[in-house]
Order: sequence, then structure tokens, then C-alpha cells
Amino acid sequence: MLFFALLAVLTAATALVHRKSDWPQRMRLAMAIALIAVGNDHWANPGRYLAMMPPWVPLHYEMVLFTGAAEIVGALGLLVRKTRALAGLALAAYFVAVFPANIHNALNSLAVDGLPQVAWCYWARLPFQPFAIWWALFSAQLIHWPLRVRAAS
Repeated sequence: MLFFALLAVLTAATALVHRKSDWPQRMRLAMAIALIAVGNDHWANPGRYLAMMPPWVPLHYEMVLFTGAAEIVGALGLLVRKTRALAGLALAAYFVAVFPANIHNALNSLAVDGLPQVAWCYWARLPFQPFAIWWALFSAQLIHWPLRVRAAS
């Protein structure tokens, strides 16, 4: 949930600072900053993420580092015009790939230092996952719904 709150706050801040930018630009910058922060946290505090790993995922420690790196690389890719589309697709796929771990966390009432200690937070996060997928695709300008300006008929 913190990730989604961070997206909202950063997008609002970007809208205030960059009034002439469009929504995909604002959302792209917000997602990049949020992903860099969270990706760095994977490296700085891997134990927090090790507890989230489902037992069927191999190489837990390496996977935590890999997912942190994927978030950082995806964030940087969003900021570069030539790699933006690929980064948007890769991040959308990433958000699909980590969804089973989010379900695992909700089902098993995860309790990790530095993360919310109430089970409802993990259940409340699940419906937001499609929103993260949409955000990655929209900010990369791969989709335009629902903010596309309609041509006059």
C-alpha cells in the first residue's frame, strides 16, 4: 500500500511543480521515483522482502536482489524515450509476476518489521495490482485510456 500512496503523492507533487507536463509525464516521473526508492530498499533491507517470498520461489535472497534491480532498471527505462515502451511492458509484466507473492502474503498474514502488521493491509493491496499494471502502461504511453482526448465529430 505504501507504494501506491507514494505514487499518488509523487504524482500530485509533480503536477504542482510541472504544471505544463501532461499526465503520462507526471505519472512516469512518480513511478520512476517510487520504483527507485522501493528497488533500493530491496538491496538495503533484503530481510524484509525475504519474508515475503513464497516457498515455491527458488533462490530467495537472489530473487529479492533481482526484483530490486528490476524495479530500478524499469524505472530508469521509463525515463528514457528510446526504452520507455519496453520498460512499460516489462514493468507491467513484473507487476503480474509478483502478484502471486502478494496473494501469498495476504493468505499467510505476513508480519515483517518495517511493514504494516495488520493483515487487512495485504488484502487491501491486492485490488491495486491491476492499477500498477495500468500505471506502467499508461505512463509509458502504450495505452491512453481513460484520459485520451476524443476528436470532435
